[in-house]
Amino acid sequence: MPSLGNVDVALAQAWETIRAGLRRSIGVRTFDGWLKPLTLGDCDLAGGTLRLVAPSEFMANWVTTHFIEHLLHGWRALLPQVRSVSVVAASGADRPVLFSAEAEEPAEAAAETPVAADAGVRCGTPLEARYTFDSFVVGKANEVAYNAARTLAEGGKLVFNPLFLHGGTGLGKTHLMHAIGHEYLARHPGAKVVYMSAEKFMFEFVSAMRAKDTFSFKQRLRAADVLMIDDVQFIAGKESTQEEFFHTMNELISAGRRLVISADRSPQDLDGIESRILSRLSWGLVADVNPADFELRLNILTRKLQGMPQAHVPQDVVMFLARRISANVRELEGALNRVVAYAALSGKPVDIDFTQATLADILRANQRRVTIDEIQRKVSDHYRIRQAEMSSARRAREVARPRQVAMYLAKQLTPRSLPEIGRRFGGRDHTTVIHAVKQIEKLRQLDAELDADVRLLIRQLEG
Repeated sequence: MPSLGNVDVALAQAWETIRAGLRRSIGVRTFDGWLKPLTLGDCDLAGGTLRLVAPSEFMANWVTTHFIEHLLHGWRALLPQVRSVSVVAASGADRPVLFSAEAEEPAEAAAETPVAADAGVRCGTPLEARYTFDSFVVGKANEVAYNAARTLAEGGKLVFNPLFLHGGTGLGKTHLMHAIGHEYLARHPGAKVVYMSAEKFMFEFVSAMRAKDTFSFKQRLRAADVLMIDDVQFIAGKESTQEEFFHTMNELISAGRRLVISADRSPQDLDGIESRILSRLSWGLVADVNPADFELRLNILTRKLQGMPQAHVPQDVVMFLARRISANVRELEGALNRVVAYAALSGKPVDIDFTQATLADILRANQRRVTIDEIQRKVSDHYRIRQAEMSSARRAREVARPRQVAMYLAKQLTPRSLPEIGRRFGGRDHTTVIHAVKQIEKLRQLDAELDADVRLLIRQLEG
């Protein structure tokens, strides 16, 4: 049996992996508001029960109503010993916390909740304590972005502004942004650093408009010494939000304040963003964060294991993980967390066979990565229509049905979110994607020919 200390560490690592998965699946804004403040409470693995702690009774009730199934599914998928999960409110100073994945953050930050009445008052998201320059592993894939981030954070003469970081999910953009904030505050203790996702920017701006208090919102952002907006692609198609975003950019740049923006692609490839914003984003330094090569992935795992002295992972397993999991750094670290957690909880040694069995789903997913562009091209060829029709406004059946099939396949075969899939199909709303998915699921049961088409396309795309 693993020791109590190992069990505590294994639970903490499992919780970290579950949190990362929830953040991706439900969206950054919702996660930050409702699930990020949760911490691990009492756990009885023998009885299969686990308790999570929320800062307030209101939050505990809300999370239980809306997310308990998500939480239970996450724990069961990672640790089958957990059969029931409950969420309880902390009891003041006697808060029963076993381990907090965000223990380094101030308690006040963790207790923030997205209550509508407060939405126009809050500004920004607390910086993650573990995301620093010291904990960022540098390689050829990210060295330009890293050096640019350090230069901006040191606070000397502005050589470029804004700094635009772009790259796929889980490659380190958010880590660099938080590191900029920490470094700048360390050098300028009285400075105002604001980090927020583009979704949060939009949410707080809309809330301020509803409360007829946009002046306060603008004043808080434009007073920042460093403003960092993450995942700017999420304001695509939102005209009023883009208008405010543009003026905020102008004010900060004109005042010599530092501005850092990130997105999942370069400014030239962003769809649904006004040209004047793209021009501003391209005005500074555009730095890409590329997928990590084998050497960098190996170094990342080695660095992570240095912070896990209780874990015994042979070098051949480390190299196996670095070779086989290449999608992104977040998934790579999550895979290592899962292996270490399973080993600690089962008392089994870590070897290649154990790792393959533990990560069977992740390894399968990394065998073939299908892109939305591939899907659109393959479906267009199959139905003999132009690929441009995937993004057109035409609703004729001979175009609409293939488009729905492509949306369905994008949902089934890629990790992209519904809003992102919609944007890749001509800026359509996520509800359009949901309708397409449901429609094709229903038609596959009724139309043998359509079902055969979908099966063939899946085989071709995965082959």
